[in-house]
Amino acid sequence: MAGSVNAFSRRSLLQGSAGAASAGLLGRPALAQASAAPLRIVPHANLSSLDSLQSSALIALTAAMAIWDQLFALDSKLVPQPQMVESYTLSDDKLRWTFRLRDGLLFHDGEKVRAADAIASINRWAQRDLFGRRLAALQEEIRATDDRSFEIRLKAPFPQLLYGFGATSCFVMPERVASATPASTAVTDYVGSGPFIFKGDEWVAGSQAVFIRNERYVPRQEKPDMWAGGKVAKIARIEWKILPDPATAIAALQTGEVDWLERPIADLLPTLRGRRDIKVEALDPFGFWSQIRLNVSAPPFNNPALARALLPAIQQADYMQALVGDDPALFRDKVGFFLPGSPAASDVGMEALTGPRSIERARQLVKESGYKGEPVIQMAATDLASAAAMSPVAAQMMRDIGLSVDYQSMDWGSLLSRALASNAAERGTWHAYTVAWGGMWITNPISHIHLYGTSPNPKMEALRDAWFAAPDTGEQAAITRQMQALAFQEPPVIPIGQYFVPNAYNTKLTGIVPSPVSLFWNVEKTS
Repeated sequence: MAGSVNAFSRRSLLQGSAGAASAGLLGRPALAQASAAPLRIVPHANLSSLDSLQSSALIALTAAMAIWDQLFALDSKLVPQPQMVESYTLSDDKLRWTFRLRDGLLFHDGEKVRAADAIASINRWAQRDLFGRRLAALQEEIRATDDRSFEIRLKAPFPQLLYGFGATSCFVMPERVASATPASTAVTDYVGSGPFIFKGDEWVAGSQAVFIRNERYVPRQEKPDMWAGGKVAKIARIEWKILPDPATAIAALQTGEVDWLERPIADLLPTLRGRRDIKVEALDPFGFWSQIRLNVSAPPFNNPALARALLPAIQQADYMQALVGDDPALFRDKVGFFLPGSPAASDVGMEALTGPRSIERARQLVKESGYKGEPVIQMAATDLASAAAMSPVAAQMMRDIGLSVDYQSMDWGSLLSRALASNAAERGTWHAYTVAWGGMWITNPISHIHLYGTSPNPKMEALRDAWFAAPDTGEQAAITRQMQALAFQEPPVIPIGQYFVPNAYNTKLTGIVPSPVSLFWNVEKTS
């Protein structure tokens, strides 16, 4: 899967004040001359929904980032920074947050952004997002104190609140939209608060989506830093061209019909790298984290000993090279249950993946586990490039260590239908599959939903709750170390590496901001 768009947490959250948050408060609508030439991009997927709270597709988050703004936004170090918020405070007992919105914030229709809009948007977000649900459980009251200010009173401290606001789909919509649309239903009124306006009258599903510069948007004055800082729209019109055939998309980039191609397939990268007018670059600093997903709610992988038996046979480089080739810049092996470089990552238990690799040792552990030769049904999605590349490697590994693999090819939708089945009979119709997930969502134990397996794990869930309440990064890191140790003992998944997918774009484009999803502010296009 491309990735989920809900939840995470990171370093110590900065307690704000009017003085500390004063930078960027006196913003004005961006006056820079917008490029008259449209930016044409081939996105990595068709746009079917712009509501990233309701949809887990990264393409939905890409669109949402363009048209809606956030109260707080994550910078490149995953620290939440004020975005629509001018100033904020936290009481000494950690139970009362107060927030004041920046002056001059307007929706696309010219209406002022009010505290009531922020509150309605928070309430909708709290219906679905894991951080939001935590807020809802702890919340005593949320209320507006004037048109630009609101407060949240809590029953217990919630140290991760600002991270939750910034890292997930807590986008500010008009009160009338957020209040009338439950989180289980996709928003269809796209009046936003962000730097671009979605042209619904030009949207042709499967063909085209169009965004235009929001002349009313008031950016912050700081330099852009991932999702934080100044979001200055320097291009007047952005056109998404849906070109499902990879060769057609690359030909369009080479002829100049389009300017930017998301995720060109690896086999065609050498063709693009040879062009002086095209730059090939990995813009997502987090990449994708890959796994063999195990069904621990049904035999045989409900036996942790059998799941552990796979570990000595895992050669992560084999999976990554099958996917992106031999270029070491495009993948990492020796990857654990949390993304390398993130505060949650640690070396606890990593010898299971970094020690000597041995098929024979794995075969012996399979025998010792009590495995009786039961069929292991491996689902393989043929229409998802990452799964199509990694699935045969996983199947061969499991056969090599003595498992009886029943390899079943299918489309991704059918795979998900079986994997997410709620009744007990259907849950036993599969045992494993490979999948990749957006790396940013593997940086903390809230958005990292894979840690919790396919059946309840009270020990892991208790650690998650402890992490939620941890007051500082030191305690958070101690808890995630325990979580990784438990994951190696009772594997819900088997990590098989991290990889990076380059973008390709015309050198006429400058100012692209690195991010897990494509961002269009700060981008310029020369003639």
